[in-house]
Amino acid sequence: MKLNGPLAVVAASVLWGTAGTAGALAVLGGVDVEPVSLAAARLLMGGVLLAIFTGAPAAITLLTRRGPARVPMLLAALAAAGYQLAFFAAVTRTGVAIGTVVTIGSGPVFTGVLSWLINGTRPTARWTAATAAAVAGSAVLIVGGNVEAGGQVVSGILFALLGGLLYAFYAIIAARTIDSGVRSGVVMGAMFGGAGVVLLPVLLTSDFSWLGTSGGLATAVYLGCATTTLACFVYGIGLRSTPVATAATLTLTEPAVAALLGVLVLGERLAGLSLAGLGLLAVALVIVGLPERRSRPGREAVPIRERAESSV
Repeated sequence: MKLNGPLAVVAASVLWGTAGTAGALAVLGGVDVEPVSLAAARLLMGGVLLAIFTGAPAAITLLTRRGPARVPMLLAALAAAGYQLAFFAAVTRTGVAIGTVVTIGSGPVFTGVLSWLINGTRPTARWTAATAAAVAGSAVLIVGGNVEAGGQVVSGILFALLGGLLYAFYAIIAARTIDSGVRSGVVMGAMFGGAGVVLLPVLLTSDFSWLGTSGGLATAVYLGCATTTLACFVYGIGLRSTPVATAATLTLTEPAVAALLGVLVLGERLAGLSLAGLGLLAVALVIVGLPERRSRPGREAVPIRERAESSV
């Protein structure tokens, strides 16, 4: 089975869904690390590796050469850096499940609105209904159960919403740049490699002694290589042929994975109502991931970007 389109977005989201649990396990294992330092190390390692893997010269050129893509890509790199900080700050304040669900749950809504405002792409009725169901399922997943929340829920949710908005912004910029003909790997490498460089001062000014421990280093390597380098590479492949609003909704796979890992690995508890919310979320993701029906023979009801790329 070829990994592309919606399937690639889902695969990337599964990897992203493990990030919060990996960070929480590190803390439970005795790693004394601040979320800001962890986020910076993750993005620096993963982003730089991604840029190298996909072609560092091309990524650097995209960010530095004068052209229509330079300023948007620089802003997208800043947004990607800010997302990491907001996400880990939310998770430490609200808990893994709640922080991840609110961050990713708000992302599709922000993406749909921004895509309409920036691209003029009006959301389809099916996307709107499926996204509403997916967000509702995510809400039931956490509100209906016994998921334990952290002691700073309000501030954590605000950080989570900020993360959702930043995600929507950089996802739209990435999709527009890929749609203009730039290889998806180069776009991802430039955006996340640039974000890693942005967070380098954050890492250097924080207490990064935790990287000298075996548990800390293992956590950084996993978060960097699996949840950043590999996940973002695969996500870029998905954006070649998946509308950005649809891709944003499909990333709600992430909170589902995070919630399940919270239960299976961290010992968090989900009640029956939360499991029902998880089921609703799953059905909605299947609906939004299905191809659009053709309105006429030979014509697509909704244009889908197809990228004739053999490599990234």
